[in-house]
Amino acid sequence: MGKEKVRLVRPSAEYKETYLAFYQDWLASGESMVPWVIAKEPYPFEEMVASLQRSEQGMDIPKGWVQDSTYWLVTESDRVVGAVNVRHELNEKLFHSGGHIGYGIRPGERQNGYGSEILKLSLEITKELGITKVLVVCDAHNEASKRVILRNGGIQDEDYIEADGNVVERFWINRVE
Repeated sequence: MGKEKVRLVRPSAEYKETYLAFYQDWLASGESMVPWVIAKEPYPFEEMVASLQRSEQGMDIPKGWVQDSTYWLVTESDRVVGAVNVRHELNEKLFHSGGHIGYGIRPGERQNGYGSEILKLSLEITKELGITKVLVVCDAHNEASKRVILRNGGIQDEDYIEADGNVVERFWINRVE
């Protein structure tokens, strides 16, 4: 497709068809869905959107979870090409292996610069939330994501090794504005 200008939008019924196509592409790829929130069953669609809205408002949050906001990365032609989940604070699990921002780019839309764009736009959201030191993580084998984080000002911290041996690289981005 090539790179188009993009913007973050809140989930809404307006984007139902393009979001469902995005979701089906992820399923067809066989890859893990990142961020976790896109693995949510999108049927009925309106119920999924309402659930995301409640989470942003701090309602119906499972015990041990934190308030979060989900946005979709949408092109000028209104295609959903990515998704991001911004956590309003960190709990222990997020501090080690989740971070403030979890994002993913649609498998067929990678290497178009959308990763850098979604992280840059997400950092604006953390600024609005008053988060001045932002933690972003990626698996050690995910070189593309590591480059995106470094390009957006990430400063590497200690890695975290998950119970299954997976190495999570952790980066802090300082927001001094």
